[in-house]
Amino acid sequence: MSKENLLIIFTKNPVLGKVKTRLAKGVGDKKALEIYKFLLKHTKDVTSKLKVSKQVYYAWNIAENDIWDNGGFQKRLQVEGDLGEKMEAAFKAGFDEGYKKIVIIGSDLYDLDTTELENALEELEAHDYVIGPAEDGGYYLLGMKSLNSALFINKAWSTSSVFEQSLQDMQEGTYIALPLKNDIDTLEDIKDHPAFQKIINNDR
Repeated sequence: MSKENLLIIFTKNPVLGKVKTRLAKGVGDKKALEIYKFLLKHTKDVTSKLKVSKQVYYAWNIAENDIWDNGGFQKRLQVEGDLGEKMEAAFKAGFDEGYKKIVIIGSDLYDLDTTELENALEELEAHDYVIGPAEDGGYYLLGMKSLNSALFINKAWSTSSVFEQSLQDMQEGTYIALPLKNDIDTLEDIKDHPAFQKIINNDR
C-alpha cells in the first residue's frame, strides 16, 4: 500500500439518539439510526475498493467488531474540540506519517462513488487543494498536499458560509471544486430519494 495517498473518513459511532439528530426530527430516532447505518455501509462499500491507505476516525470511541474491520481501514479516534480542530488534527497526523496527498470525507453522503474519490486524489497531482461543495453551503470532501491550518479556524461549522470561507483560505494556492452534492441531514434531503424509501416507509 502506497504511503503517497491517504483517505480519512470521519464517522460517528452508530448510537441511538446520537446520530442524524436533525433527520430524527422527521423520522424518529430509530429510523435515523437505521438510515445512518445504511449510509455507513455505503461509505464503507465505496471506499473499500480504493487502493490507498484509509483511516476511519471515530467520534466517541474506537469500536471493535464493526463494519470497518474489513477493507484495510486503520482505526483512529477524533480529538476533542470543534469540527475544525478534529479535522486539522487528523490531517496533521497524516502528514506527520509521511502521506503526500490527503482527502477527508464524512460518512453521510449517498451520492459519492469510488471513481469520484479516485479522481479527487488525482486532482491533487495538479492542484494544491480539492474541495467538494455541499448544497447546504458546506463541503463533503476536502483534500490537500500540505497542512493549511487557516482552513480549520474561524469557521461557523454547519452553516452556509463554510464553503465560501474555505475558498478564501485557498487563494494563495491552486484549487479545484468538484460537482455540487447533497449531504443527508434532514428528511427533506431523502424523502424523494428512491434508495431510502424502504427505510422511511417501513412501519416496524
